[in-house]
Amino acid sequence: MKSVVISKPGGPEVLEVKDLNLDEPKNDEVTIQNHAIGLNYIDTYHRSGLYPVPLPSGIGLEAAGEITKVGSDVKDFKVGDKVAYCAAPLGAYASHRNYPTKNLVKVPDAVDLETAATLMTKGITTFYLLHKTYPAQSGETVLFHAAAGGVGQIFGQWAKSLGCSVIGTVGSDEKVEIAKNNGYDHVINYNKDNFAEKVKEITNGKGLSVVYDGVGKSTFDGSIECLKLRGMMVSFGNASGPLDPVNVAKSIQPKGLYLTRPSIMQYTTTREELDEAANKVFEMVTSGKVKTKISKKYSLKDISQAHKDLESRILTGPAVIIP
Repeated sequence: MKSVVISKPGGPEVLEVKDLNLDEPKNDEVTIQNHAIGLNYIDTYHRSGLYPVPLPSGIGLEAAGEITKVGSDVKDFKVGDKVAYCAAPLGAYASHRNYPTKNLVKVPDAVDLETAATLMTKGITTFYLLHKTYPAQSGETVLFHAAAGGVGQIFGQWAKSLGCSVIGTVGSDEKVEIAKNNGYDHVINYNKDNFAEKVKEITNGKGLSVVYDGVGKSTFDGSIECLKLRGMMVSFGNASGPLDPVNVAKSIQPKGLYLTRPSIMQYTTTREELDEAANKVFEMVTSGKVKTKISKKYSLKDISQAHKDLESRILTGPAVIIP
């Protein structure tokens, strides 16, 4: 098997493709031949050391493929099943791997494996944001940062299907059009305009009940400014860098705001929660309410370039690695 390994934290140059031997699956595991691997921003956090991991380590949390072997205690999966996953243990950047069935879901026949590999992290993130963290209601106006990114494109379509008015921010004029084509009613280029002032104009000074922010450091203060009394700040990513320590008295107390830092792990703690989320994601895609288009495909040998492209934020939608 071929696998990407990191032996030390650092930039994209620390990603190494190695030939490794794969053990037999443990009792509760299956062996998966990965057909497509999801490329996600959290992968750069594991690589850089922002989210420390024991080293040496594999990398990557998301992939879709086919089961080639099953452990002795596995009952609900069989050889030949199409499956996908987006949780620990790390090691998705590989041609084959062993994986515990507790975090595995079956992929419907109507969803191809390359699409499935882009849906697990980004789709389940959208599901928990819109249905669990802050359940957005029809007629409500919401703000999402990085509207042209992989999560952003799914979020815009999904929120629109719920009847929301959706505001998005992007970093270039090219991305404005991408966001508009994915459900956003208003799109703000934050490199040209002050997005907090634009949100006030759009809402006639009322502000918002919720902001979904996966960008982090560069958008936090403006997002707080956008919120109305008792609004919720949903901070779920660090694309522009980790947040500075929050001054509660300055940022949260004046409007009695709520601040939360959710992740997939907190919303898929049981088999029932994982199945609910994955099934809803697949339902949104097969119904046509959410459409996805892979923006770029990489090979394992191009993994360093893939991370460079990801961190430079030039990708305009989900990307996959084909092992």
